[in-house]
Amino acid sequence: MSDIEVIQHKIYEIRGVRVMLDFDLAILYGIENKRLKEQVRRNTERFPEYFMLELSKEEWRQLVAICDQIPVNLKHSYASPYAFTEQGVAMLSGVLRSQRAIEVNISIMRAFVQTRQFLIQNKDILKSIDELKLKIIQLEQFGDDTLSAINDLSEDTKKEIDDIYIALSEMASKKKELGKPNPIGFVKNNQ
Repeated sequence: MSDIEVIQHKIYEIRGVRVMLDFDLAILYGIENKRLKEQVRRNTERFPEYFMLELSKEEWRQLVAICDQIPVNLKHSYASPYAFTEQGVAMLSGVLRSQRAIEVNISIMRAFVQTRQFLIQNKDILKSIDELKLKIIQLEQFGDDTLSAINDLSEDTKKEIDDIYIALSEMASKKKELGKPNPIGFVKNNQ
């Protein structure tokens, strides 16, 4: 796997934006994550909201749940990671000021560009995928509506069967009453 492919596997989509997480960047730059965060905190004016965002606890939990490439020791971290957009990653090279940071940033920029080109070239496929997702949602809704109608029908049918059972029970008890013949004639009183 090439360097660019490795980097592409570390690009996530969060809040509709493609980003890289601080711990992945720290590994690529060959520094400790806390040092990367330290440099970012010292230069906050360089990282506006559209360059960097901090994941909420819920976003971090969801990402950990769906992503198996996050290091195990970070999955239960109490601190939510920073997520850097393409512009934020470019800004990091200026903050970190090392030759390795410059080289890594060039590779990262290439990875972002290739990812963007792939998305542009395959937008018809992605559109088809979105249409399929919509159809699946519609089918699920149709299935839910159908099940609801069947349940309603089942309840109505059950009530009708209960009514028939009650009517048959009443008829059977009346038949028993009618089944005993009334004595005909004169009944002699022996008193």
